[in-house]
Amino acid sequence: MLRRGKHQVLIRPCSKVIIRFLTVMMKHGYIGEFEIIDDHRAGKIVMNLTGRLNKCGVISPRFDVPLKDLEKWQNNLLPSHQFGFTILTTSAGIMDHKQAR
Repeated sequence: MLRRGKHQVLIRPCSKVIIRFLTVMMKHGYIGEFEIIDDHRAGKIVMNLTGRLNKCGVISPRFDVPLKDLEKWQNNLLPSHQFGFTILTTSAGIMDHKQAR
């Protein structure tokens, strides 16, 4: 149970990329269920938080990373080998760095 902070977050606008990203985060247990609200505009998402998420960031601008250089990027981005995930956008869809290997 979360003692402080929020239990639910409203995300807008809604897109297919955001939905796929949230699905990967939910699969790893960082967030709870989310509900898509169609408001006949860009849409909204109501997401339930579980309290397991410490930090979530974006790498901007986007970089093209070959598969052979993925290990080097993981060492630079993640705090340790056993902790955290990097979510990648590939031609096969959105996946974490372990699935991309």
